[in-house]
Amino acid sequence: MTILCVRFQLPPMYEAALPELLGLLEEFTPVVEALPPDGALADLRGAERYFGRDAVELASVIRVRALARYGVDCVIGAGPGTMLARMALRDARPGLTRAVPEGEEREFLAGKPVAALPGVGTATARTLCEYGLDTLGRVAAAPLSTLQRLVGAKTGRELRERANGVDRGRVGPNGVSRSLAADRPFDRDELDPDRHRRALLSAAGELGARLRAVDKVCRTLTLTVRYADRSATTRSRTLKEPTAHSAALTRAAYDLYEALGLQRARVRSVALRAEGLTPAEQASHQLTFDPVDEKVRRIEEVADRARAKFGPRAVMPGSLAA
Repeated sequence: MTILCVRFQLPPMYEAALPELLGLLEEFTPVVEALPPDGALADLRGAERYFGRDAVELASVIRVRALARYGVDCVIGAGPGTMLARMALRDARPGLTRAVPEGEEREFLAGKPVAALPGVGTATARTLCEYGLDTLGRVAAAPLSTLQRLVGAKTGRELRERANGVDRGRVGPNGVSRSLAADRPFDRDELDPDRHRRALLSAAGELGARLRAVDKVCRTLTLTVRYADRSATTRSRTLKEPTAHSAALTRAAYDLYEALGLQRARVRSVALRAEGLTPAEQASHQLTFDPVDEKVRRIEEVADRARAKFGPRAVMPGSLAA
């Protein structure tokens, strides 16, 4: 076990603490990948040799230091690769690291539903379940040719490898400065989809305004939905073109939300993250000749000038992104 997947139990709207917590992980290894808004991956191969402790023991030290220095608890999953560490995190609890030892990958995966495997979307899971391949153990035992007929040659091969515990993921060091986030917690666990969508509208409007304020555009939008039981679902989408346009961000956020197919879900908060930021001057914008789109963009420019002159509350975030 050389990879840790750590999720810090940060209070809502306290994402600013994440860089300091990443610094804590970097005391053990320089190979740290931020997973905003509250997580990280850490490759401890060198640390295990240097400190003479395994990843689970180092995870305990990390947890104690996070509590002592910042008053923040964390849940940690450990595994031979990034995929297994992420999946182990789902079974972890505060104070207890969930570890997948080398050699026990197939046993760990066998009973899990096929949808639990990262990269398996709703449509793929539905197709596999229709043919009785509803667990990763059954997928692992299925002939490669069968999987390739069902989901395609490349996807079938990768699916079978992952179901058998072959984890080729690597930790890619990065920084949180390459992204922006907007979190919308609810006062109480919220069942109403209309309120979910209004929160997404507000968050997308805020992201658009912040991106335009720093002359950036984003390539990817990530939605995180947190539930009453403290579990969470995260989905990402690469945009058709890099943008800071609030309406485009809102449409992408709605599409991500609808794809989750939530039914009577008790939602505690929703969060949007704009990733893959690049300077706006380097991005190309496809002309649409749509007068409505051009009108909205002109209104955004006026709203941005109002914010710059009178402050961020001069225009409510999301009010122009409907």
